[in-house]
Amino acid sequence: MKLKNVLIVVKDIEKAKKFYHDLFGLDVVLDQEGNVILTEGLVLQDEAIWKKYLGKEVVPKNNSCELYFEEKEIEDFAEKLEKQYPEIYYVNRLITHSWGQKVIRFYDLDGNLIEVGTPV
Repeated sequence: MKLKNVLIVVKDIEKAKKFYHDLFGLDVVLDQEGNVILTEGLVLQDEAIWKKYLGKEVVPKNNSCELYFEEKEIEDFAEKLEKQYPEIYYVNRLITHSWGQKVIRFYDLDGNLIEVGTPV
């Protein structure tokens, strides 16, 4: 068995595609009726589809999981994030952990938690 994708729920597929492309360089692999597969295996699904099949409400900022990315030039990334998405909600701005890793945590446009850290 092999894990193929990670799916997150979004309200606006077009805005989410732009966000993940602008910040992380992810490109569309397949765009099909409210489901979009991006490079690196991230899948965006329209909230209406999720609600229909799950029969439950989506809970943004539920802090039950996070997407983790690594970036060597994290200061540049933090600057790009601030410049392109000044309205973003931060959990923590750029910090350095006791073990030396620099990280930044924030929510995407739909309340999905993201962490970007320097390679360990």
